[in-house]
This record gives sequence, C-alpha cells and structure tokens, in this order.
Amino acid sequence: MEAPLVSIVIVCMNRLDNLYPCLEGIRAHTDVPCECFVVAYRFSPENLARAQADFPWVTWIESNEIRGFSENNNLALREASGKYCFIVNDDTVMDTPVIDALAADFERLPEDAAALSPCIRFPDGRIQTCGRGPWSPWRYARHYLHLVDETRPSPWSMKEGLFRTNTLNGACFLIKTEVFRELEWFDERFFFTPEDIALGHLLNDRGHTVWVDADVSITHVAGGSVSSLEPAIKPARVRGSMLFYGEPLPLKCFIWCFEALRVCKYAFLPRTGRNELMRRTARNVLHSVFSKNSPKELFIKYSNG
Repeated sequence: MEAPLVSIVIVCMNRLDNLYPCLEGIRAHTDVPCECFVVAYRFSPENLARAQADFPWVTWIESNEIRGFSENNNLALREASGKYCFIVNDDTVMDTPVIDALAADFERLPEDAAALSPCIRFPDGRIQTCGRGPWSPWRYARHYLHLVDETRPSPWSMKEGLFRTNTLNGACFLIKTEVFRELEWFDERFFFTPEDIALGHLLNDRGHTVWVDADVSITHVAGGSVSSLEPAIKPARVRGSMLFYGEPLPLKCFIWCFEALRVCKYAFLPRTGRNELMRRTARNVLHSVFSKNSPKELFIKYSNG
C-alpha cells in the first residue's frame, strides 16, 4: 500500500448534511496518496453506522466526551502518518483539486514554509479570508465590534498567486506534519477559538513562515445562525482569547462594559426566544471575562446551566 502524502483531518459534530458534501468533494478531487480521519464528535449510533458504511475509506475516530476544536483534531493528528496534514472543517466543499494543488505548492516554497492556505470563500463566491495579518488585543477589540474586515488588502492578505501571510484560518490549511508534531499539535487550552490564530503566531515565533495560494479556492459554508449553545460557546471563546492575548486588563474591562450594555439592551427588548438567548449569552460572558476557569470549564458550566 502506498504511503500517504497527506493526512486529512475533519471534525464533525453529528452533522452528516455538512460531512457528506465535504467527503464527496475530497474523494472526487484528490489524486495524491492520502489517508482521511473523521473525528465523529458525539455522533448518534445510527449516523455513525451510516457514515462508516458510505465512506469505508475513512478512518473513524469516536469522540463522545466534551472536547473542543483543538482536542478533537488532536485525537486524529496523533495518528497522522502523512508528510502533510490537511485540516479542514466539515462544512467546506471543494470542486477543484485543492489538496493536490497545495501539496504541489510546497515544492516551490522556501524551506522555512510550514503551512499553506487556499483562498476561503463563502458559497456565493465572496472571499471570507485570503491571508490573515497578525492579531493583537487592539485588533481583537475592533473585531469584537465587527469593525475588522479581513477582505481589505493588506501586506498579509488579498494578494494574487502564492504569497506570504501571517496567520491561519482553521477552516482549511495544509501544514508540514513534522513541524506540527514539534509544536505538539493544536494548543488544547483553547476550546473554540483562537487555536488557529495562536498556531500561526507560534509558527512565526519559531522561525517558520505561513503562505496562501490565492489561485486555489475552497467553499466554506460557515452558517450565520445563532446556535442554542451560544450562551456556553461565547464565554469559552472569549476566555480563550484572553488567554491568547495575555490577560490584558484594558481589554477585559472593555468586554465587560460592552456585555453589560448588551444585558441592559436585551432586558428591555421583547422576551422572544432569540432575545432571551442573546441576553443569557451576554450575561455569561460578563461573568466569565475575569474568571480563572479554563474555556472548557466555562463551556461545561454554561451548557449545563
């Protein structure tokens, strides 16, 4: 049996409607030798049996305990034997040979190149990210207010062809397995974010470079609906960001004030299901900004509350 060049890793939370188009695109448009791992996160027995029957070429890893993005990916990454690891979300679709093209790109990149992303697009063709600049507490604060536009041209993004960028989008990237292993995979302190940004920054700190091929595209569905788990997800997400940025007091105070205003706002709005969900989310973030709990502990606390 031919040794795999690429180890594909996908985490799926019992969403066959996402997973099937993703796997079908990989099967139809990948020619390089590869192995494919799917971490079946909290799958129903029926869905797991169906998926295993429909995709026998996939190695299925059951994950039934509460785990975040980093932990779930790492379950499969520790089994990877390819020269490269291809990290991809289950809600992505490829209609061109994305993996083949990115693997070929490494042949013309400098030796210090460690990771490579395609241009990531929404289903309507709009660009989600094509390269990413460095993230700082100030940039995060602007992002919190929805004032960061990653499609604006910068020294790190929105260029043509193959170019150097700064950090990663966890929806899709190819990385040298040897380098990833040396970094001990994704940082499991983070639960929902910003493990991809943290990985990109760490690569730069260790003397590696990150690249984008703007001529290679993948579609990321990235649904915009508010999850019923948002009151647990957002506190974990915010807490992870505080860890990444070094617990900056001004940023914590900014988020606390912002979420306090949101609690007041939703207290005066009609008690619809969505408004109540957003009020609970803001309240939970408010109580979590200065917490010493880990992102995972916060997620468990508020998902059970």
